[in-house]
Amino acid sequence: MKKALVTGGGGFVGSCIVKQLLMKGVHCSVLGRNHYPELSALGVNCLRGDICDASFLSDSMQGIDTVFHVAALAGIWGKWEDYFKVNVQGTENVIAACKKNKVSSLVYTSTPSVVFNGEDIVNGDETLPYAKHFLCHYAKSKVVAEKLVLNSNDEQKKFLTCAIRPHLVWGPGDPHLIPRLLERGRKRQLKKVGNCKNLVDISYVENVAEAHILAALNLEGSGTAAGEAYFISQGEPVNLWQWIDTLFEQMDVPPIKTTIPFPLAYSMGAILEGLHHTFAPQKEPKMTRFLAEQLAKSHYFSIAKASKDLGYKASISTSAGMKILASC
Repeated sequence: MKKALVTGGGGFVGSCIVKQLLMKGVHCSVLGRNHYPELSALGVNCLRGDICDASFLSDSMQGIDTVFHVAALAGIWGKWEDYFKVNVQGTENVIAACKKNKVSSLVYTSTPSVVFNGEDIVNGDETLPYAKHFLCHYAKSKVVAEKLVLNSNDEQKKFLTCAIRPHLVWGPGDPHLIPRLLERGRKRQLKKVGNCKNLVDISYVENVAEAHILAALNLEGSGTAAGEAYFISQGEPVNLWQWIDTLFEQMDVPPIKTTIPFPLAYSMGAILEGLHHTFAPQKEPKMTRFLAEQLAKSHYFSIAKASKDLGYKASISTSAGMKILASC
């Protein structure tokens, strides 16, 4: 791996991948919609553009041997057309550009949501089937995109692909998970859902970035990861609400004192979705059915396959990550 391109390389996970690649002496290009002065200062070639622009993508990948496709439209609310354009058609463009430029390896950032069916998942592994019914467009679009990536794996033509499925990525610089929790906590808008016994996986961002690079090195070497998907996490689940309680305590956020039953949260989500679709489609409801399930159900996975094939382990423990986060 000498020259790598990271789509979404200016984002939370993408920029962490870039910095780890630089430490390994890999020449990096970043493709994103903005300019990233911090990365430019490190010698990164920043390319400003859109993954929905097939011609721009193709030009950007000249001379590249490894692509990390991290860019995506995330979230649990929005139009299917938007998620399809970015996450599905954008991924089709990435694959086409890779093939046109004879890129040898493509590592795709997926999500465990591709297998979440609304029920508890306890130590699930990669044999779990893709979900068939979806309560958010993000998960549905990522299923389609992951299939595209894995089905494009072609050992005869020396184009190898794999997918990394990190769960609830967090750490310093997180623009999504931690800030949203803290904001709702400070406004006292967050309620515990269900029996508060649900276990979930979380993934420290440095570990997630390392997993991507291990996958790329595998594709370049033994190739045992070709055409495969891998769950990535800290290696041991946390009680979701105990973890949030600890986070709030460290960040001087008032503790959550209200608990509501899962059926009530789910019903509230359904009602709010209907109201927002009708009267405020651009504004995300404070509760949705998908969010209610995520907050009340267990969803954690084995990393045995990633450990065996990629040599992955959580280099930074949850407790160490929490201390780093609190110090920032």
